[in-house]
Amino acid sequence: MAKAFAQQGSNLVIVGRNQEKLNQAVNEISKKCISTSQTINPIQADVSQYEVYIPLLEQAIESFGVPDIVVNSAGITKPAFFNDISMEEFEKIARVNYLGTVATIKAVLPHMLKRKSGYIVNISSVAGFIGTPGYTAYGASKFAIKGLSDALRLELKNTGVNISIVYPPDTETPMLEEENKIKPPVVKAISEAAAPVSPEEVAKAIIQGIGKKRYVITPGKDTALLHFLAGFLGWGPVYPIMDWTLRDAERKVASNPAKYSHDNVSNPDQSG
Repeated sequence: MAKAFAQQGSNLVIVGRNQEKLNQAVNEISKKCISTSQTINPIQADVSQYEVYIPLLEQAIESFGVPDIVVNSAGITKPAFFNDISMEEFEKIARVNYLGTVATIKAVLPHMLKRKSGYIVNISSVAGFIGTPGYTAYGASKFAIKGLSDALRLELKNTGVNISIVYPPDTETPMLEEENKIKPPVVKAISEAAAPVSPEEVAKAIIQGIGKKRYVITPGKDTALLHFLAGFLGWGPVYPIMDWTLRDAERKVASNPAKYSHDNVSNPDQSG
């Protein structure tokens, strides 16, 4: 998305925890700029460390101005079954994925409201509207983003500030690459049913959605169909589909366990 915005002539502020990766991102994004006057400013911060992160954003707003668009995409995960996820890991995932989004909005929203313009984009997940085995911690944090966004959508009516929530499917990112190394076999079998989409495809869908001020953005036809089934037709069709998906995955694992086995030792901080 940053590259796409750069190609539109935007100035950018990007936030990340790792300075080396931030420097690499700045270098890659710079190549997409269309003017030498464009700026890309990195901020090294952890969104879950609110007492440090929010003041850093306030400083950035003072230095660079109130952003027109804010994209909340910081996220970590641990694909594992409930009993294999510690309370500390549940808390860490919630602090980054959900409360990190809250912290960003806390910093920028007052300024957007004062200016009477702005756009907030919250990245949820397909796991944020359909429960998925292996994602009790991650999915709950993404469901929380839905609750936050739904309420904010109403609060922001007639303020000039718009909001969108995005439900991307599996996307070809370093986070997904690391997830695939540690997913429980059944979860791995479920995931292979749908090929992951490219980051460029997701970014294009989001930017088009912003342009049309769509509240719900569902990149990919499969995601749009699932969301339609869940939202328009109700949950009746969805639960049988997920039950069948689970049974099918279990059959695949039982018939070819070697294909889906791996060393299920995971780092709870698989970040994207």
